[in-house]
Amino acid sequence: MPIDSIRFRVFESPDSACACAASEIARLIRERAALNRPAVIGFATGATPLALFEELIYLHQEEGLSFANVVTFNLDEYLGRKPDDPLSFRSFMMRELFNHLNVPARNQHFLRGDIPKSTVASHCADYEREIVAAGGIDIQLLGIGRNGHIGFNEPGSSIDGRTRRVALAASTREDAASGFGGLDKVPNAALTMGCATILDARRIILMAWGAKKASIVRRALAEPVTPKIPASFLSTHPAVEFFLDPPAAALLRKNR
Repeated sequence: MPIDSIRFRVFESPDSACACAASEIARLIRERAALNRPAVIGFATGATPLALFEELIYLHQEEGLSFANVVTFNLDEYLGRKPDDPLSFRSFMMRELFNHLNVPARNQHFLRGDIPKSTVASHCADYEREIVAAGGIDIQLLGIGRNGHIGFNEPGSSIDGRTRRVALAASTREDAASGFGGLDKVPNAALTMGCATILDARRIILMAWGAKKASIVRRALAEPVTPKIPASFLSTHPAVEFFLDPPAAALLRKNR
């Protein structure tokens, strides 16, 4: 598939890209508030969206943007982590975003990493039903792993996959090792929205920064759709866009 047929935008910096994404989210929130309807946002965790979180907090605290009509769903969670564990994704989101906004607690949805193995399937099915009950996700935010994963949909994931338990790839665990204080402390499994769940979103914004992401960004955009690169599934979506900084887009620019 030619690169020119894929939607991507190159920004001066991650900050400028995140300001653009935040502006789009704010516009949706205001439009839905005027109609007395919710805006449903799917959030990713990690370092990639931190500048976006800062911009959303600024819009709320300095410009009065209310998040009272916002419903949120988080992409994934490590298995074996309680919600209040400092290393859980729920704790990350509370610390970096939700503690600073007025999103009602009842509207914040997270997968739980501390549930018994016997209830994983039902918990994941309930999460899918909650997304449907909320009216579906309006904007889904994503990062991309260096092996091409989105959420925790590792290479080999199906485009038809739904929210489920997954085994984490070695490269994914290696990338998380510093945050956990060593590879041996990184969980081996997680819960994640599936690729089909992600693709159900009305709008998808994938953000990638830095030269380390250039190779996988190019592969996701330029190579054929394949389960070996789950991010390549995004090219089948009618309203997906990659937000990139110049280093992450370097290998694309050479082909334009």
